[in-house]
Amino acid sequence: MKSITSKARSLFLAGLLLAAGIVNAATIEVVSSGAFYATMEKLKPVFEEKSGHKVNLHSGSSMGASPTAIPNRLKRGETFDLIMLASGQLDKMIADGFAVKGSRVDLVHSSIGMVVRKGQPKPDISTKAKFDKVLLDAKSIGYSASASGTHLAKDVFPRVGVNEYHHIMGKSKLIVGDRVATWVGRGDLEIGFQQISEIVPFAGKDGSVDLIGPIPAPYQKVTIFSAGVAKGSKEPAAAQELVKFLTSKEIYPLIIEEGLQPAALATAGNGKKK
Repeated sequence: MKSITSKARSLFLAGLLLAAGIVNAATIEVVSSGAFYATMEKLKPVFEEKSGHKVNLHSGSSMGASPTAIPNRLKRGETFDLIMLASGQLDKMIADGFAVKGSRVDLVHSSIGMVVRKGQPKPDISTKAKFDKVLLDAKSIGYSASASGTHLAKDVFPRVGVNEYHHIMGKSKLIVGDRVATWVGRGDLEIGFQQISEIVPFAGKDGSVDLIGPIPAPYQKVTIFSAGVAKGSKEPAAAQELVKFLTSKEIYPLIIEEGLQPAALATAGNGKKK
């Protein structure tokens, strides 16, 4: 039997797609902030295989002065089909006309965690007092140039005390365009803070850092990360199909494994967060 030609193979695959109902495969341009980016990297091939669409995934922070921050990319005229970032920032993008009104869908709830270099002592941060002591004793601190970092600099560090705040900020570094865990893993910083889902990819048995856990309740801030269809999207229907997949129950286990909580679970029961 003669070997199948390239043209015949293409026709065969096209027939399979047609039989599966995938006749309008699209390329979806997606930009995601760090809290959901690693999770999206894992979900991307699953969605592509299931839908027949292709996803081009881009990274950017929810806010900040970095040129790669999602709001700044949109203001420069970069075009996407779907944007994923902190819900408050997405609301601003909708108000400013960069995302479609009514397209916001909440994906996950995310908490802030603390990280140390692999093998280093794991401090106790279970209470406000213990957490304050860790901040004061640390030789250097890293925090992100996005939602979690903004919260730490504006709402957490000042609450330790006026004099203590200046001491903490004097040894702290704002990490722009990179993961805090990267700096801690290299030994450039002693401790660091970021969304737990942004730490998870660097932690674990073979990782460069250890996740200490979420910061204590008095200081914790849970951020909702949402998706919205970008204004001028060339593939709005495919983008909405992706959102439907990202909120389906079948992927809840993977989302939880990545240090996030599906929004539907977080708000279950009288619309109140668990």
